[in-house]
Amino acid sequence: MPDAPIIPDALTLPRRLPEGGKVNIVGLTRDQLRAALVEAGTPEMQAKMRVGQIWQWVYHRGLRDFAAMTNLAKEYRTLLAARFEIAVPAVVSRQVSADGTRKYLVRIAGGHEVETVYIPEDGRGTLCISSQVGCTLTCSFCHTGTQRLVRNLTAAEIVGQVMLARDDLDDWPRAGQGGTGDRLVSNIVLMGMGEPLYNFEAVRDAMRIVMDGEGIALGRRRITLSTSGVVPEIARCATEIGCQLAVSFHATTDAVRDRLVPINRKWNIAALLAALRDYPRLSNSERITFEYVMLKGVNDSDADARRLVRLIAGIPAKINLIPFNEWPGAPYERSDWERIEAFADIVYKAGYASPIRTPRGEDIMAACGQLKSASEKARRAVRTAATPTA
Repeated sequence: MPDAPIIPDALTLPRRLPEGGKVNIVGLTRDQLRAALVEAGTPEMQAKMRVGQIWQWVYHRGLRDFAAMTNLAKEYRTLLAARFEIAVPAVVSRQVSADGTRKYLVRIAGGHEVETVYIPEDGRGTLCISSQVGCTLTCSFCHTGTQRLVRNLTAAEIVGQVMLARDDLDDWPRAGQGGTGDRLVSNIVLMGMGEPLYNFEAVRDAMRIVMDGEGIALGRRRITLSTSGVVPEIARCATEIGCQLAVSFHATTDAVRDRLVPINRKWNIAALLAALRDYPRLSNSERITFEYVMLKGVNDSDADARRLVRLIAGIPAKINLIPFNEWPGAPYERSDWERIEAFADIVYKAGYASPIRTPRGEDIMAACGQLKSASEKARRAVRTAATPTA
């Protein structure tokens, strides 16, 4: 398998707009924000304090207007408004499933679009965010993998998905409220469009912002990064982010995984498992989640279940069994429910938690593996209509 393509990322995209445009505060780390404030004229001795003040307004309160930052002098607020902005991606559309799942079509710089999904559960919820426009991995069971990779998202565009969802859910604390309280966005999963470890620096910076205790303040145990197996970046994820790790495993032999998850041709099951065995120690995580989509007649036999528990022996783990979420033109079928339960029973009796994920948001194509931006769907429909028929 060829190396990942070189595409624009958070380090190469300009932070300034052309001809005197403003710097977006969203997505800047504390060090980057401090440097930007000093460059804009903030005295060095005041810069650290100003970072803390602005940080709390933007990430704890969700404020977008410098004029309302009342603990800053009026003249300083005017300076900030002239040099900076607080901008998040625009919500193009919002769909709400019968089960309460919300899917946002989000427009980012360049007119590109990604999808973000909020999944409610007992008064709280998980936000599934994207890290790339499209995907380069072409996993054969995944609808997102049929959309070509356009570019990496910036840290601002990743953090911005969290902020726009909290806007829509009215999930920012009211004036006078302290702490994080009971929030609707209680967990984040990097399981949307793209492979997060192919956009490592932007994902890392965004998650450090999300985990910062004086802002959004979601602890690292409430953030899960899902990878298809970018082996060289797994140790970096452990030491530089330290979040929970989920692995799109989906097969118990290299022959099957090569077909389902083509990155396996570069880093096979043995190489992937070798990297995973070190992750809990390096990240101080309790366990790794193995994601396993159930495909009828492909990877769902009793022999597959027994082979799976042998492969992961010694790794503290949970196995998430995912009923295949079908999409138009999908080359696979969902395993029968009885087969999924039999698979789960073998895994459970071997000592591993083996929950069967309840499909959510299928009626709005928001379930796992179904995300694909509407603009790409529309462009493909136009191309198809314009193709002459024989």
